[in-house]
Amino acid sequence: MRKPFIAGNWKLHETVAEATALAEALRASLADVESIELGVAPTATALYAVSEALKGSNIQVSAQNMYWAASGAFTGEISPPMVKELATHVIIGHSERRAYFGETDETVNRKIKAAFAHNLTPIVCIGENLEQNKAGETVAFVSQQIHGAFADIPAEEARKLTLAYEPIWAIGTGLTATPQDANRIIREAIRETLVDLYDEETAEAIRVQYGGSVKPQNIADFIVMPEIDGALVGGASLKVDSFTAIVKNAVEALAQ
Repeated sequence: MRKPFIAGNWKLHETVAEATALAEALRASLADVESIELGVAPTATALYAVSEALKGSNIQVSAQNMYWAASGAFTGEISPPMVKELATHVIIGHSERRAYFGETDETVNRKIKAAFAHNLTPIVCIGENLEQNKAGETVAFVSQQIHGAFADIPAEEARKLTLAYEPIWAIGTGLTATPQDANRIIREAIRETLVDLYDEETAEAIRVQYGGSVKPQNIADFIVMPEIDGALVGGASLKVDSFTAIVKNAVEALAQ
């Protein structure tokens, strides 16, 4: 049984003071949540403060990105050992990293391997753009991303990571895939590809979040879908009330 996982990606928002206040408020508002795993991903500058604010709580901390090398002449990057000191998870391959900073399936794969080498849990983002969606290329494109990301990753490690299916056209636009469409794509493009790469047991073990304009008003419709195991939340995770409502609405929907 896959335990749902809802994580907030704070992207390029919140100073250290703001991130600390947000983390402390979320710690208080979500302290009673047990049926869903929770996480937040602050900027690198706020990782230490947020990890301290959430120490001993039910909210895990994730980095938004990392380099694959443990050290070296890589100005501006943060390494897996640096992340490991402050977080348990790391987001890898977000569409914004792919679009603006040259992330590729190959670099995603290298980062996944580095994460596992340093006992970090990857949250690996995949998803198609609007043109690919309209052209009916979603299944083929997402399957290709999975093949690239999981190259030479053994099944026992693959089962530990989380995939985040984020249709690029739905990120920050107010548009969302319908829950039924997201569920179908996760089954046809993601789990069936994982069956081909590994086996049915491994494919069924890997958690798959949905991401793309997730809000308190629509989380219940997504979380009850059999293939959707939570959400990677963007803008709505920056407000205590909205992120708390997303989590509480998900808890209530799953309890019915």
